[in-house]
Amino acid sequence: MKNKKRIIVYVIILSLIYYVLNLNFNFKIPCLIHEITNLYCPGCGITRMFFSIIRLDFYQAFRFNPLVFTLLVLYIIVKCYGFIRNKDIKLNKFSMYFILVITLLFGILRNISIFEFLKPTIIH
Repeated sequence: MKNKKRIIVYVIILSLIYYVLNLNFNFKIPCLIHEITNLYCPGCGITRMFFSIIRLDFYQAFRFNPLVFTLLVLYIIVKCYGFIRNKDIKLNKFSMYFILVITLLFGILRNISIFEFLKPTIIH
């Protein structure tokens, strides 16, 4: 448990450093899948989504990656419910497979022109 907390602290510190570098120097880590294939993977837009959440711009965060944003909101709701009920709620195998299938479908659909609204976009 101690190592888990230490890893969480390191991730938070590295994320904040990356956020400051991005904010001040426009430093970005590109998505290699998008750079090589010009296709959007299911994870494209996650970094920008988290940056929007930090700025409390939840609508823009949703537009960068609707799937991960929705899963994050559902995760927070489930964890809060478990905290209130004093239970540790875990996903069963069916739920994990369901999320995997939804993620794969999302990755395919966001590259089809009819579903262009699923691409990471900036709202002006």
